[in-house]
Amino acid sequence: MSGHSKWNNIKHKKEKSDAAKAKIFTRIGREMAVAIRAGGADPNTNSKLRDLIAKAKANNVPNDNIERILKKFSEGNTADYEEITYEGYGPSGVAVIVETATDNRNRTVGNVRSLFTKYHGNMGNSGCVSFMFEEKGVIEYADEDGEIDEEALMEAALEAGATDFEGEEGYYTVYTEVEDVTAVAEALSAKGYRAESADRAMVPSNYVTLESEDDVRFMTLLIEKLEEDDDVTAVFHNWEM
Repeated sequence: MSGHSKWNNIKHKKEKSDAAKAKIFTRIGREMAVAIRAGGADPNTNSKLRDLIAKAKANNVPNDNIERILKKFSEGNTADYEEITYEGYGPSGVAVIVETATDNRNRTVGNVRSLFTKYHGNMGNSGCVSFMFEEKGVIEYADEDGEIDEEALMEAALEAGATDFEGEEGYYTVYTEVEDVTAVAEALSAKGYRAESADRAMVPSNYVTLESEDDVRFMTLLIEKLEEDDDVTAVFHNWEM
């Protein structure tokens, strides 16, 4: 099957850390805040919020955390978050998409633009690179101990409605339609497969290889510093690691 997960290598490593997991919790919390402001705090009548709760569970967010988030934002404590996407180029023309949830767009755009410039890239206009990506559902599984039967996981994923599957270096990636990612993750969870993450993603249609050591260093730093920014919820790129 086609391969699309090479861009995920840094993400895999970072998600092993407690800091990266906390980032996921924060991101989902902000997404819930946006959803509650738009459609209310009742998941029975707010389908977006209901999907986010399922997404949180698929990403191993503890139920207590989910309840605290719901209580906090249900009591009118939602900041005025808005979701803004920025696009640009890293070193040697690597395409980069930066998704944010912010209560201060001037702060966020300034920070994002500064990071692009500092690490030898440049921020572009909306749409300058997004045509190179396709939105998909992406579910990732780690198998450091070699306990997962790749063929069995692939078969289970396809039976659950996945559109593609890839195995690489102890990690397995399941691709779905965006609207199916949570349902497929839950179906696989019921069969004993615990996902590292389950979310929508912008998957590149082609990749860029960096030959210069400086380009590799600056691109690595650009990704890391963008992901560390509190306003940034996701970073996608087409660098072939």
